[in-house]
Amino acid sequence: MKRIPLTIRGAELLKQELQRLKNEERPNIIQAIAEARSHGDLSENAEYHAAKDRQGFIESRIQKIEYTLSLADVIDCSAFADHKKVVFGVCVHLKDPNTEGQFQYQIVGEEEANIKEGLLSVTSPLARALIGKEIGDLIEVVAPNGKREYEIVAIFCDSNDPQNH
Repeated sequence: MKRIPLTIRGAELLKQELQRLKNEERPNIIQAIAEARSHGDLSENAEYHAAKDRQGFIESRIQKIEYTLSLADVIDCSAFADHKKVVFGVCVHLKDPNTEGQFQYQIVGEEEANIKEGLLSVTSPLARALIGKEIGDLIEVVAPNGKREYEIVAIFCDSNDPQNH
């Protein structure tokens, strides 16, 4: 089976979500279903159907997280001491040489990716273009609105500890 790369933070967040779903959400939805059942005719009971839908979502999410964690390959970017090349888990500070706009992303697994939080999936075109590159390198990425060029300004392991090499 194919391993699923996760950062340490991503694995911890998934474990926390799994614990919350199992220990809080699941018991709450079981209670809601029992209460809705007590109202009688289930065929026209909107509360019951909504609770059953929610239960299905929760159980599906629990299975997905358990599957992901069972195949997880948790990668600690601090093991790569020099941080001279872009690898999984590092944060990358980029500059658009055309607009002077600056961006910072962390290369993470698909399960933990969230572009609004600066968490870039390792399978995205931008991340694939960045992997293996060094500070000062220019990369070109084909985006929906055309080609974009970025310069790698800094590479560091933790977004709280920018070691601009």
